[in-house]
Amino acid sequence: MIQELLSRENLLSALKRVEANKGSHGVDGMSVRTLREHILQNWYQLRQAIEEGTYEPSPVRRVEIPKPDGKGIRLLGIPTVTDRFIQQAIAQVLNPVFDPQFSEHSYGFRPKRRGHNAVREAKQYLKDGYRWVVDLDLEKFFDRVNHDRLMARLAEKVKDTMVLKLIRKYLQSGVMINGVVMDTKEGTMQGGPLSPLLSNIVLDELDKEMEERGHLFVRYADDCNIYVRTRKAGERVKKSITAFIENRLKLKINQDKSAVDRPWKRKFLGFSFTMNKDPKVRIASQSMKKVKMRIREITSRKKPLSMEQRIKELNQYLTGWGGYFVLADTPSVFQELDSWIRRRLRMCLWKQWKKPKTKVKRLLSLGIPKDKALEWGNTRKGYWRTACSPILHRSLDNQYWNSNGLKSLTDRYNHLRNIS
Repeated sequence: MIQELLSRENLLSALKRVEANKGSHGVDGMSVRTLREHILQNWYQLRQAIEEGTYEPSPVRRVEIPKPDGKGIRLLGIPTVTDRFIQQAIAQVLNPVFDPQFSEHSYGFRPKRRGHNAVREAKQYLKDGYRWVVDLDLEKFFDRVNHDRLMARLAEKVKDTMVLKLIRKYLQSGVMINGVVMDTKEGTMQGGPLSPLLSNIVLDELDKEMEERGHLFVRYADDCNIYVRTRKAGERVKKSITAFIENRLKLKINQDKSAVDRPWKRKFLGFSFTMNKDPKVRIASQSMKKVKMRIREITSRKKPLSMEQRIKELNQYLTGWGGYFVLADTPSVFQELDSWIRRRLRMCLWKQWKKPKTKVKRLLSLGIPKDKALEWGNTRKGYWRTACSPILHRSLDNQYWNSNGLKSLTDRYNHLRNIS
């Protein structure tokens, strides 16, 4: 397997993947842009060290990312670009070995699978009458993975000791915090190309256990939902699966975030459901708060941006957001967001015009009668209230924003739904 890992085809594919993903630098400060040149210059020594088992990975650089709900932080470990390249090469060799054996109900970090498929499966369970969910949250999962248990699982299918030794070194490479390297005795730090596959190998044992027990479940990485018919059944399942996870897998369940509840009261991958017998997928309230918070940042009156730049930032952010949440069966949400965004932009433009004289002049140029232009140009009403006035609705209408390059979420939603 080590020769397959070091094959020219595998290494070139890994290099292209790391370059395409870009990402930040590791502890050595080397950027992705210089990776190819570095490998060309040092490949002989690098390959020799890997083949002889003397290669030593660098510690990862610790990065703290605020969680989407604003409660706490997520710890990421950024490997050097050289280590990302080697990890990617390892992952490409291991994926064909392990992925075919993974559960059909596992969707995270797997080829040709995505979160949308997981949400659709959950929706079908609700439709079939399983209208209670055991929502399990694994506490600091990536930080708690037991190295010995993981290596034992790897050794069941990987017989090349050089590959196993290299993976063990990555698990124990340490983390640099404020210039000091700390040992890593457990966990598989989020941030490297190998971590997603290793996490699925660990949690595949949980998947197999749930399948053996006959549970209906959906798992995406460390987000796991089990669907049952009654609360009583849910409580029983929660208790038994928690015992398996904590006693057998040596992981921990976050009891504060885990619950037995109605699916429409919970969030799964940013989505939720309606309580209809034929449920609809909707955008979870937490996801709506997050998108509105980001839109407020871009359209803040205090942010000194030109309208062109605001629209550019909005389009970049909302194109990805709309593409992901197109799964929702609620087009009205996209229409309401479009309307709210245009009002935010009208507010910014109204403030940008500043003086009453400028406002009157601008309104006149937009075809507003002189008496109305004078009336509204000299209004004492606040920016937000004026942004919703009939006069600005008329002068800064949908066509105005379309002509200025603002992309419509509703149009994108309709287009993607039609082709899906």
